[in-house]
Amino acid sequence: MFDPDIAPSGTLLGLLQRGRGDGTLHALAAPRAEALAALNDSVLRDPRRDWQVENRSLYYARLYMQLDGGLEEIERHLFHPDDLTDPGEERTGLALAVLGHLAAYGRDAALLLLRSYAAAGTNWRWALDELALRDDDAGLATLAPAVLARFPHTAEGDAELAAAVRDAFEPRPWRLWAEDPRYGERIRAAQEQGCFDRWQRQLRPSGPRPGWSVTEVLDWAQQGLELHPEEWRQVPAARCLAAVAGPEDRPELLRAARTGPDAARAAALRHLAERGDPEALDLIEAAAADPFSSRPLAEAALAAFERMRAVAAVERARRWAPRPDALGAAGATMLARRGSRGDADLVLAALRRTVRTEGPDAGGLWELVDGVGRLGVACAAPVLRHIYRETSSSHLRGRAAGALAVTDPGFPAGFAVECLWDCEESTRELAARHAATGDDRVVEQLRRLAADPAEEAEVQTAVRSRFGPDAPAL
Repeated sequence: MFDPDIAPSGTLLGLLQRGRGDGTLHALAAPRAEALAALNDSVLRDPRRDWQVENRSLYYARLYMQLDGGLEEIERHLFHPDDLTDPGEERTGLALAVLGHLAAYGRDAALLLLRSYAAAGTNWRWALDELALRDDDAGLATLAPAVLARFPHTAEGDAELAAAVRDAFEPRPWRLWAEDPRYGERIRAAQEQGCFDRWQRQLRPSGPRPGWSVTEVLDWAQQGLELHPEEWRQVPAARCLAAVAGPEDRPELLRAARTGPDAARAAALRHLAERGDPEALDLIEAAAADPFSSRPLAEAALAAFERMRAVAAVERARRWAPRPDALGAAGATMLARRGSRGDADLVLAALRRTVRTEGPDAGGLWELVDGVGRLGVACAAPVLRHIYRETSSSHLRGRAAGALAVTDPGFPAGFAVECLWDCEESTRELAARHAATGDDRVVEQLRRLAADPAEEAEVQTAVRSRFGPDAPAL
């Protein structure tokens, strides 16, 4: 994850970067040159906070089609000299995904550009995956010489080829090339090597062995931290403890959770929390509230608390929720997930406090937004609208829309309308179920989504529910 440079939410660029439905509507109403400049900026400088999970490619591809935008800027970006020095997928992945959708819509120029980049670009694997979904066999066959030329006929080159074949997201090109007598022998050997590599990894596990004691599991957890400071093994270690720890081991686990070294302490805390041990809550609070605790330890302790399901955990959350620290945030999150109607004020207060102190992109907002929706907190609508407008996370915006659908009577005629053009399929699905049809644009967009072969099945199912025989007339 990274922090992109996001324009203000009231600008055309800011709307497009966020993937909001209003971005498409404003772009279609703006001068074409201005709209295309903002669109190209969004595609070439990926605006997503988490580029691996947030959707933008179909959203931008549709707008390219509606604006009849050219692909010259994308081509210059893909074949810029930076492509040789910056191999990161985040530099070119969004542009390649947009080209994939444009190719599916019948833009031959997009298909040809993908082929050219797959043959010569640094992020060729992504381009090849896009082509695997959209190109015909003849087009893919022409790429084999260029792709295989990347792997010299050496032991190292063969190993890299085996890894590429093994890790391919879309295996269709490799299977096609394996049937070609010119390359088949080498591709099949790479496929066999990849299978052998998986088998070897399965035979040589590096984790705990059957028969390990509680002490050995805790030592293994701590060794991971000492060998690799970024590697915390409390989750797999807790799973191992569940298999080997008995009632007689509780004193040792309590000692480790109270005074053990950080990684072993985190593993013991998680195990005790998952077992609902009566001392787990006090131990978690001690680890999280101690100013001398390392940040990873405090976070691991709070993560263990989040997994607790006992009534005592909810009661402790009510005590913590008013606090303005990490314990307070964890308590409010627990109440957002499992609290009752009587906890609505605590959840709403935490939501407002988080927005006020950390802004509309704070990580803790996700569960709180869901919580006020689950609890039906009507007076949360103003802060939910603020999050919807300002957040740069399209997933968080979708959650805010879901909460507004429950708490805001004006949602169907308001934000639900623009959500029909949103970049996230789940948000479009929500809008398809809720958007009021008094606006002609709504009916037109519903019909467009129903006919678009690129639209997700869940969205089209929601649209069909509005057009079915028992649905209200559109």
